Amino acid sequence: MLDLVYTERTGGTAVATAPAPRPFHPMSAAMCHRVREEDAFPIAWTALDANQFLVKACWPADHPFFAPVQGGIHDPMLIAETMRQAAMAVIHAAYDIPLDHHFLLTDLDYTCHPEGLGVSDSDNTVDVRITFSQLTYRCGRVSQMRVDTVFERDGRPVATSGGDVRLTSGPAYRRLRGDRSVPVLAVPVEPPVDPFLVGRPHVDHVLLSPTAEEPGEWNLRVDTRHPTLFQRPNDHIPGMLLFEAARQAAYAATAPTAFLPVHGSISFHRYAEFGIPCRIATRVIPPLAPGTRAVVSVTGHQAGEPVFQCTFLTPQRMAV
Repeated sequence: MLDLVYTERTGGTAVATAPAPRPFHPMSAAMCHRVREEDAFPIAWTALDANQFLVKACWPADHPFFAPVQGGIHDPMLIAETMRQAAMAVIHAAYDIPLDHHFLLTDLDYTCHPEGLGVSDSDNTVDVRITFSQLTYRCGRVSQMRVDTVFERDGRPVATSGGDVRLTSGPAYRRLRGDRSVPVLAVPVEPPVDPFLVGRPHVDHVLLSPTAEEPGEWNLRVDTRHPTLFQRPNDHIPGMLLFEAARQAAYAATAPTAFLPVHGSISFHRYAEFGIPCRIATRVIPPLAPGTRAVVSVTGHQAGEPVFQCTFLTPQRMAV
């Protein structure tokens, strides 16, 4: 932690006083690319160094989508979503990136300590320390960077997260996407699997549809009316929706064993397009020895082409 310390000189002797106050700046939902305030988790930020920042975030105790999971702990997927929102908001504020720029996460990962994710009755504030590195500039503005975060509660690290980010202006994005840059307002919604199978209490949050193919495979289920996953019209299927669909597939693939993904990572190979079936397939690798972790690999394909590759790890005490 970089604390500036004021000093006073009295009779030639330097006397240390309290650390310099660090002003925090508020964050809006728009800076986090959210429309609803209840879906925006970062609340304030301050600079620690040239490319290091501290973000205050508040994790909800009763969010309808990012609800607490088994044992009354915060959903580990909140780590990835908070990192994503906090990074975008700080990039807008600190690097003077306009709100109409597009962000592309080419990969994303998180690791957490479940014992540090307990839902509190009083305070669910989280400190998120963000470090940006490998900055690339184009036309005087940052266009690519690496993001690494450390999450702390009561001064103790409870999770880490990271990813590689690319930024592009609205016109450049439309040139890149061509005819597919037009936002899609609605698509036919496929039938859901049983919510219990994927660890969801409500059918509205189910992102998998049954298929008659191989066991451990499903079709992606997309509902553009979902208030959290689709804050505004989009021209492609959001990456966090794919990450959550992969988590649901891993949950189903490991049933009936309790599934808690203490580590998750995803790499995106291309945009996931609307109107093309996306096949989700899983492969479970049981613990190879006592004390080792179970691994669940999840892939997504459209028209035979890879869209994403995802991996989850379970706690060592859990077996498949």
